[in-house]
Amino acid sequence: MATETPTTVPTDGPTDAAVRAALARVNDPEIHRPITDLGMVKSVDIEPDGTVHVGVYLTIQGCPMRDTLTANVTEAVRGVAGVTDVRVELDVMSDEQRQQLAASLRGGQAEREVPFAKPDSLTRVYCVASGKGGVGKSSVTVNLAAAMAADGLKVGVVDADIYGHSVPRMLGTDGRPTQVENMIMPPTAHGVRVISIGMFTPGNAPVVWRGPMLHRALQQFLADVYWGDLDVLLLDLPPGTGDIAISVAQLVPGAEILVVTTPQQAAAEVAERAGSIAVQTHQKIVGVVENMSGLPCPHCGEMVDVFGSGGGQRVAEGLTRATGAEVPVLGTVPIDVRLREGGDDGTPVVLGDPDSPAATALRAVASALGARQRGLAGMSLSLTPTRR
Repeated sequence: MATETPTTVPTDGPTDAAVRAALARVNDPEIHRPITDLGMVKSVDIEPDGTVHVGVYLTIQGCPMRDTLTANVTEAVRGVAGVTDVRVELDVMSDEQRQQLAASLRGGQAEREVPFAKPDSLTRVYCVASGKGGVGKSSVTVNLAAAMAADGLKVGVVDADIYGHSVPRMLGTDGRPTQVENMIMPPTAHGVRVISIGMFTPGNAPVVWRGPMLHRALQQFLADVYWGDLDVLLLDLPPGTGDIAISVAQLVPGAEILVVTTPQQAAAEVAERAGSIAVQTHQKIVGVVENMSGLPCPHCGEMVDVFGSGGGQRVAEGLTRATGAEVPVLGTVPIDVRLREGGDDGTPVVLGDPDSPAATALRAVASALGARQRGLAGMSLSLTPTRR
């Protein structure tokens, strides 16, 4: 009686180890970490003919990034030697698996906390503030974020202007955050992770909240959103010195303030007032950006001072006197229609037209801020006192 030879995978076919090594190079599109580290690989089965079946757990039912994840897994596994076909089979995590994932993302901490307020955080947090609305604070924020991300930094943006949110439009994202247990996965646009109350409201509905609600929303944006290991976090604050500015000082005391103003004296005076909050909150003012500093004449090229001149310098000098520390003018951004067009189209001018005068000025500010290291104030130095 003939003995049946067991079916085996050819020696030149794909191996389980090679397939899993390829999967380790696939990052979850929202969490931005390898799916192997997140426990998202359910199974790997290899047929004799080289067909590979990969089981993948989705974090939630109806995950908006399921097609992207499927495509990325397929591409990675198809590159393994000996693979003839790839079949991706999707499943959904159980409640227990999601809880384990959330705990691992928080580093084993069950309680929600603001990671940027921890003494060992290396993330530089900049609050982009202004005294008046309409000075281009949000435009400056999104362009600084996009420029830093283009330079290779890991960047996040919190649209903290709850009433006047505009960051999703300016970054060109209409993505919705995904919730995993009590954690929120922020959408990504131009390499920037972003969260805004506009992602949770229907259409263009207004937000009508009092102070405590604003504080809670900001706290959730900082503590409940999974930001990952950021180099820089930018907060686009509402104009003035109201509830949000105070809440930021309480929640992230190490955050630094970047003041945006226009050249005209009225705007400069209000911007100086907004920056002076740092005296009461004991925050550092990192510098001043003067937006709409002039309009290049289309005929002769000379700058036309549409809104006056010197406002940024006056704000910097006033804040230097108020705080007792040197506050520099980090940049002057000329009026440029391409800056406005980029905000409307969702492509920041630093990416869409990087050599334009406005983009050049903004990229210089981004380079200066991106190269700074977080100060030692409030950080643990891991020093142990010894007795002589």
